[in-house]
Formats: sequence, structure tokens, C-alpha cells
Amino acid sequence: MEAVVVDAGSKLLKAGFAAPDQDPALIIPTKMKRMLEDGDLTDSSMFEDVSVDPVMRGFIKDWDAMEDLLHYVLYTGLGWEIGNEGQILFTDPLSTPKAVRERLVQLMFETFNISGFYASEQAVLSLYAVGRISGCTVDIGHGKIGTFASPNPLVRIDISEVEKIERAICVLCGDQFAYEGIQRSCPAEKHIFQIGPDIAPVCEGAVQHIASKRFEIGGIDLTKLLAQELRKSNPLVSIDISEVEKLKEQYASCADDQFAYEGIQRSCPAEKHTLPDGQVITIGKEKYLVGEALFQPSILGLEEHGIVEQLVRSISSVSSENQRQLLENTVLCGGTSSMLGFEDRFQKEANLCSSSIRPSLVKPPEYMPENLPKNSAWMGGAILAKVVFPQNQHVTKADYDETGPVIVHKKCF
Repeated sequence: MEAVVVDAGSKLLKAGFAAPDQDPALIIPTKMKRMLEDGDLTDSSMFEDVSVDPVMRGFIKDWDAMEDLLHYVLYTGLGWEIGNEGQILFTDPLSTPKAVRERLVQLMFETFNISGFYASEQAVLSLYAVGRISGCTVDIGHGKIGTFASPNPLVRIDISEVEKIERAICVLCGDQFAYEGIQRSCPAEKHIFQIGPDIAPVCEGAVQHIASKRFEIGGIDLTKLLAQELRKSNPLVSIDISEVEKLKEQYASCADDQFAYEGIQRSCPAEKHTLPDGQVITIGKEKYLVGEALFQPSILGLEEHGIVEQLVRSISSVSSENQRQLLENTVLCGGTSSMLGFEDRFQKEANLCSSSIRPSLVKPPEYMPENLPKNSAWMGGAILAKVVFPQNQHVTKADYDETGPVIVHKKCF
């Protein structure tokens, strides 16, 4: 039996037996609805459906829900039989915390009784999918940044940034009395966050984490932006965010360049669209706003460079002898990168950027499926699964029993 490859994103979960030249067998929403068991309530109609998001901003947050989702995927969707489970490979988001990796491998061995496990970073796998082991991935998925409750309520802070701050400034008080005094009065320091695309330079199959950055804008943020603009132009229409997501996938486009975008904002023909409930909305210049925000973050109130300039700046922190190889092997991935006109606009901006070495996009091999940009991490995982499991490079049940969950850091790079 072939190994199963699972790519669990914030919006979609992709799973299937390792077949690199095919789309994953299952592509289903990650969001779930919690069902009431019989007898829990006499009149369940009085209560609204409760939605559950097992994966948020790329990372597993609700482990119970994730277990239920994987049980459905593996046994119902893919036909595993209890007592005859196989091997499995998971894709890892950039900067996955060690504790998450350990809990995942523990879940798979102790609950699902798998015979073998492997995990690899999505950036590396996306490069494998286009036949590269070195290059740079620009991944714009549904959601990438976590939310942190802090005295800075208007700032969204990536958990990896919090970890950097912890290492840089955390100190231990002399005693409880000193701590209580500090809580009453303490001078504040300012910290400037690095805001950049979800960019991952990869050299010889290894992510260069020191130069990797996570994008402040994910697909969900662009959906919210579109919802905001559509409500302005259609004030009498009530539009659910799930419908806005579908509208974004159907209509969102990138203008050829900034000059073309400015022209569109002055004059753009509107189209009519009928919502499932019969309401009719018009959509025109709003559909170009979504793509433009990636090149002009100021649209979202961010004083930062566009996605291409962020890529160049990220790569500049890598050793100079590797910069050309990385920039000239750039791969776009994630659902948002499939937006109409995005690839052409990206390459056009790349040809105008400040770097002496211009980013150049890698074209997918002709034999790979059309949906490669959306499914590149899964397809790369399928390629890797064909290597690590037959060559016994994976975590076996014996490895896990001997060492425990930490074995995942020693065997999965």
C-alpha cells in the first residue's frame, strides 16, 4: 500500500496516496461543524451550528477536531482498515513549533497506530514538485499569521516573532516585590516587526530559516478586504463571508501594473452577480483591489514594500554566492497565487525591482497537473514519500517506542 500524504491547511485539507503526477484524491474543507449527539438536547433546532477550525493560520489548534477529521479522511475517504494502517507523510508549515510536530507524531502512532511517519516543510516540498532542490518559494495561502493578545491591540503578531522577542528581551525579576513594582511602573521599549511575504529560501533541500519571513497578508485578509469594498458598493445587500470567498476565487484579478490599476479605479465596467439567496450585486473595480494589495500593502494600511521587493530583501540576507540560484528559481504557491494575472504581474514587477539579480519564476513541468501551484506542497510530498519510505529514512514504530515524540526532530528535516 502506498504511503498517504496529508497537507492540512487553514482552508482546505488535501490527502491521497502518493502519486506525484496526480491531484490529491481528497480535497475537502478543513472547517468542520460540531454535531450534537442523539439525546444531548430535546430540541436541537433551537441551537445554531457550531463551526470548528482545527487548523488556524497554518497550525493545528484544535487537536480533538483534527483527530476526528483525520479519522474521516484516512478510514472513510482513503479506505484504510483499522488494524492495517499504513505509512503517512505530513507537510509542515514554515516555522512549525516543535511541540506541534511532537504532538502530531504522537497522535499518529498512539491513536492511529500507523507503521511509519515522516514530515517535511512545505517550502521544500513545493520546490521538489517543480524539480528543484534549491530555490525560493513565495507561498500565499488562506491564513498565515497568528493572533496575539497584547497591549498592542492594533498589531497582529506572528508567534515566531513572539519567540524572537522572548529570546531578545525577556528577563527574570529579582524577587516578587520587584515584580509587583514593575507591574505598576515600567518603561516600555519599541520593537519593529519584520513584515514580509511567506518567503522561504531553500538550499540543497534545507530551509534557510534566518532569511525566511511570513507574509502579513493571507488569503483570508484579502477576502475580508473584498467583503469591505463590496459592502460599500452594495450597501443594501447582505453578503456572507463564505460567499465573498467564492466571489474572490471567481473574480479576483491583478492589474498589469500600478498605472493600469489606477486607470481601473477611475473607470471599470461592473458585472452583475446573483447570490445563492437571489440577491444581486455588482462587482467591478473591487476585484482588482485584492491582487493590488499584494503589491501595494498600503491598501491594507501597511507601510511596507510589495511582495517582490520583500522577496529580494529576504534573499539579500543569504550568502552572496547563493542569491542568484535562489532568485532565479522562484516558485509561487498557495491558492492566492493562482489569481488571474498574478504570475504575469509578479514577473513584471520582478523585472523592475531594485536588485541586480532579478527574480525569475520556475515553470512547472508539462507532465504535472494544471493545479500544481495550489497543490505543490502535496505533490512534492508525494515525490518525497516515494523516496523516504522505501529507503527506510522515516520514523518507524520501533523508533517511536524507543525514543518518543522527539524522534521527529532527528529523522524529519
